[in-house]
Amino acid sequence: MELEVISDTEIRGRKKTVYWAFDQYINFYAKFSKPFTYTLVTDSMALDEGGPLFPTAKALLQFQTDNNEEVLVKVGVSAVDMDGARKNVEVEIPEWDFNGVRSAARESWNNYLAKIDIETSDKDQRVMFYTALYHTGVQPNLFTDADGRYLCMDLKPHQGSVEEPVYTVFSLWDTFRAYHPLMTIIDPDLNEAFIRSLIRKQHEGGVYPMWELAGNYTGTMIGYHAASIIADAYTKGYRNFDVEDAYKACIRAAEYDTTGILCPPLVLPHLMPQAKYWKNKIGYVPCDKDNESVAKALEYAYDDWCISVLADAMGDEPNEEKYAAFAKGYQVYFDASTRFMRGLDSEGNWRTPFNPRSSNHRSDDYCEGTAWQWTWFVPHDIDGLVELMGGRDAFIGKLDSLFIADSALEGDMVSADISGLIGQYAHGNEPSHHITHLYNYVDQPWRTQELVDQVLHTLYFNDPDGLSGNEDCGQMSAWFILNSMGFYQVCPGKPVYSIGRPLFEKSTIQLKDGKTFTVIAHNNSRENKYVQSMVLNGKKLDKPFFTHQDIVDGGTLELTMGNVPLK
Repeated sequence: MELEVISDTEIRGRKKTVYWAFDQYINFYAKFSKPFTYTLVTDSMALDEGGPLFPTAKALLQFQTDNNEEVLVKVGVSAVDMDGARKNVEVEIPEWDFNGVRSAARESWNNYLAKIDIETSDKDQRVMFYTALYHTGVQPNLFTDADGRYLCMDLKPHQGSVEEPVYTVFSLWDTFRAYHPLMTIIDPDLNEAFIRSLIRKQHEGGVYPMWELAGNYTGTMIGYHAASIIADAYTKGYRNFDVEDAYKACIRAAEYDTTGILCPPLVLPHLMPQAKYWKNKIGYVPCDKDNESVAKALEYAYDDWCISVLADAMGDEPNEEKYAAFAKGYQVYFDASTRFMRGLDSEGNWRTPFNPRSSNHRSDDYCEGTAWQWTWFVPHDIDGLVELMGGRDAFIGKLDSLFIADSALEGDMVSADISGLIGQYAHGNEPSHHITHLYNYVDQPWRTQELVDQVLHTLYFNDPDGLSGNEDCGQMSAWFILNSMGFYQVCPGKPVYSIGRPLFEKSTIQLKDGKTFTVIAHNNSRENKYVQSMVLNGKKLDKPFFTHQDIVDGGTLELTMGNVPLK
């Protein structure tokens, strides 16, 4: 930590944080509108008595001011260096025009929030919707300075381009589910820029990040969901990136290879876990060989399906067949006797004892969840999951039981992330986010409608603590935005949306080419939560689904609502 007073109106500093990201750098530069005198403290202190000493740096600034006189300060930050922070201020805020800066910020946010217009008489729902949309505009963060420099994955400054900026803060385990699909609708160009950043990071660091923060591989969470984001963009026709390069990097992320990766030794086994080795070698991840084996394997099956979609598009038939076969790997973990996805050891035996409501945070066969929640993570092959569970009626019975089961959790260290419970459905964490829409795939759309309605009204509030779990970089809010408009994408990579229950009388999405896509809910009210009819551009829909191309083409989806399930 450093702090330096460089004139009587300027101060700058830098700090390196060693925690989640092992080498997280922040530099700042501040310029004041009035001279100051100062007292500078550069010392070290212990957080706990007798503990290790940590550097500290503080400056007390004193200003000679008249009564009610205002002092202005403009502050820049940079991950590169303190000079970069200064240049950012000089380029972005050259004048002392507070009201001008405030007006520009307001205009910028209004332009973003105007991507979707809603009509509702419910003030709380309006506030919640635009707060949610605001949350999706906070990250990923611009990581390129005003001079084009940025911090590379080798944690050294590199000269890049302002026209082709690099971004950071990629919480991919969360955001592949709804945030990035939302971006393909409201700002596909920016989503492509995110993909180009991910491609660049894998070139610099050796592999796609799972959770990238400030140029660091954190190794946090599981899966290799860059494959999902790329496949989803590709299948929707958004391909302003090197598709071949992106595809090859997806295969690299799916293979067990610890070489050539720039990350701390403690991060490497999380970024490149042995689970990949076992999945590729013997076809499943033994629970006695790696932690969170079931959750990892289920997410690998989905990501491998995404790779098979890209392989098919690339004309790579061997890899298309290989990864399509891997995509069926979820079947190994289904125990017909308990009807849950379970841990299987290297001898082919189920892990015992087994309790579907048991949780030992980040130290069991699941990831921030239980067997109840993870059994449903097969978004790419719902028909296959239905068959695996014994057919439609058995699937529906099992799905019903999820929402009516006792919400009690058991274990010595239950994951705090398992929250927002309806039965054992946990909306406060991401693995559950697609489950309410599964009823649409077995011809019970009224169940999807009433459950989506329940989540929208009981797990989101116009309060400071109005979310049922961690925002997770916009994912929790993206779920609300899509579902409140009346639809959701169950499987990124399949450009199809599942219709639920809209909150608003009318929602209009402003598309990039000047077209609009509008959802109108006739006869909508709190009680009228069931869809009675669905009409897309004047044509009646027989099934509660429509495609991304339907949105891109523009038009109107009209839903007539009522208070009785249409069975």
